[in-house]
Amino acid sequence: MVPNTYETNAAGDTSRRLFAFNGGFFTQGRLRRIIELAGYELKFGKPSPDDAIAVWGQSPTSGRGEAVSDWTGADITYFEDAFLRSVQPGRIANQPPIGLFVDTKAPHFDPTCPSDLETLLATEPLDDSALLNRARGCIERLKEAHLSKYSGNDPTLTPPEPGYVLVIDQTRGDASVTASQANDATFREMLVFAQEEHPGCRVLIKTHPETNGGAREGYFGPDDETARVSLVTDNYSPWALFEGAVGVYTVSSQMGFEAIFAGHKPRTFGQPFYSGWGLTQDERPVPRRQRILTRAQLFAASMILYPVWYDPHRDRLCDLEDAISALEAETRAWREDRHGWNAHHMRLWKRKPLQKIFGRVQPMSFDKPDDERRQMVWGLNDAPTGSIHVEDGFLRSRGLGAELVPPLSLVCDDLGIYYDPTKESRLEHLVTKRSTLRPDQQHRAERLIASLRGKGISKYNLLGDIPPLPEGRRILVPGQVEDDASIQKGAGDIRTNQDLLRAVRQANPDAILIYKPHPDVLAGLRKGHVESPEDHADIILKQADMAALLEQVNEVWTITSGTGFEALMRDCKVVTYGTPFYAGWGLTVDLGRVPARRQAEPSLAGLVHATLIDYPRYHDPVTDTPCSVEIAVKRLSSGEIPHPGYINRMVSKLQGLLSSYSHLWR
Repeated sequence: MVPNTYETNAAGDTSRRLFAFNGGFFTQGRLRRIIELAGYELKFGKPSPDDAIAVWGQSPTSGRGEAVSDWTGADITYFEDAFLRSVQPGRIANQPPIGLFVDTKAPHFDPTCPSDLETLLATEPLDDSALLNRARGCIERLKEAHLSKYSGNDPTLTPPEPGYVLVIDQTRGDASVTASQANDATFREMLVFAQEEHPGCRVLIKTHPETNGGAREGYFGPDDETARVSLVTDNYSPWALFEGAVGVYTVSSQMGFEAIFAGHKPRTFGQPFYSGWGLTQDERPVPRRQRILTRAQLFAASMILYPVWYDPHRDRLCDLEDAISALEAETRAWREDRHGWNAHHMRLWKRKPLQKIFGRVQPMSFDKPDDERRQMVWGLNDAPTGSIHVEDGFLRSRGLGAELVPPLSLVCDDLGIYYDPTKESRLEHLVTKRSTLRPDQQHRAERLIASLRGKGISKYNLLGDIPPLPEGRRILVPGQVEDDASIQKGAGDIRTNQDLLRAVRQANPDAILIYKPHPDVLAGLRKGHVESPEDHADIILKQADMAALLEQVNEVWTITSGTGFEALMRDCKVVTYGTPFYAGWGLTVDLGRVPARRQAEPSLAGLVHATLIDYPRYHDPVTDTPCSVEIAVKRLSSGEIPHPGYINRMVSKLQGLLSSYSHLWR
């Protein structure tokens, strides 16, 4: 079996020659790249006995490779899509896989002889606690994000009333069906069993995504519907369907595999790879499979140890967790964008980056009247009722939005917007939800915090040297844009930088006060200049690396600045005079008014998970695709992001003058 960790495969091992006689191995770029990273050199010609021959499962072209193997004595290596593949089936949307199975014995779905996967399940100890904890965490991530082999489902659809039996259809002639020697009669038998074993229950037949898309036929159709039996062709999430089912019936579908992790013991009428391990009820058991496994053990072998996973952003093999993150970002974007957007109050320069982020599935339109698509508005500008509010994310760019630097992250809020405490926001809901974290979520948030600190990442990532700072209790007072919406909506009695400095000095007469003006104000693009800040501050730092500065101060006192959130991640005490999104959760000293609805008490990791992992959407400027927060951090730390030219900088200055410093990227 091919090693499946990127550390091993990236070590420069000598590639084995792999000969293919199926054109797809050569024409599909992602497939070819994963095979190369897995340690093979793809070739065409006559192999020697020491070479390998690539065969795609039991496809119509597999006979070619098998014949050449018989002729030359070269071994066959079997390839198949992994159990997480893409948003849409390849036959429908031509989307590349995010993982492969590479098996030196047999296709994983062929019960006639043990595959590498079956060998793993039968012989691997599967007793490592770290591995099993990873498995449990990944199971929960798949369920929460509603990810499946094809993740183009709609979790917002209201599922059928609970209490039904779920029968899973498959595509006619599917290799896993024929390998199990199943046929039409098998599917009819399964449907009869489902009705007889659950008298009085409704029976829902879940059709295959490729059948719904018209790419292939299934085994069931409208003629099978009765007063009790219904076809389910709507785009439900499999995980939502499992939740309301009292039983799950399958021949050999991957949905049967997923049903196990939803708590079911599915009834199998074929011989899928996941049958025979004590987690299914098998009509046709495989006699050699005698071991009893837990759900976590089955998942660990099938999803962590066996597949080869690919990271499309780093162009390398990766662990399952990184593959989940990549597919999760792609799936979220598809779900939110597939019906198209009509955007309001978007300046001309913003439209190109917005189109890249939100217009990949359906091109966006702007300010189009009576448009039936979803509506989007920048910030709190006026827009049709029900519009989604869009703003910059908290890890934005290397450079200022007011200088027309495009963002790597944007937040979309269907309730309000994070900086407006006068009404609830989606972020508040997420923070409340993350008041309790699973171990995998805790670990991910903690790693993210450590990465941000280690790489010195902040919102804008502006550089600047920091002079030696005096010893003592150092308090940073970050300046803000005084007509910024967060001040207008979230400030209390203190609303200007001048008043903020005065109040902090009065409260801390003996502290070392460090004032850092907002970069947009320094650039002459926004309002907030302070006359004689030295009257209250000991040090004025006009140009300084914010991330580095926060590592050298003890406290941050602010009105609503996002710097307070960054300070929390660096173990600083934070005092707020206004009501920023991070106030009111028990992590800050709040001198302003806090909404009574903020009752949850998340840990710092919980706040970070909600704010940086759950809430924003991230865009990878290198691949021009949706990405995870970890990829955004990598791009920000490496500088692999676009920068505006001279014309953009001149336009930003002119725009600031003409708009009186309003409606800009904050």
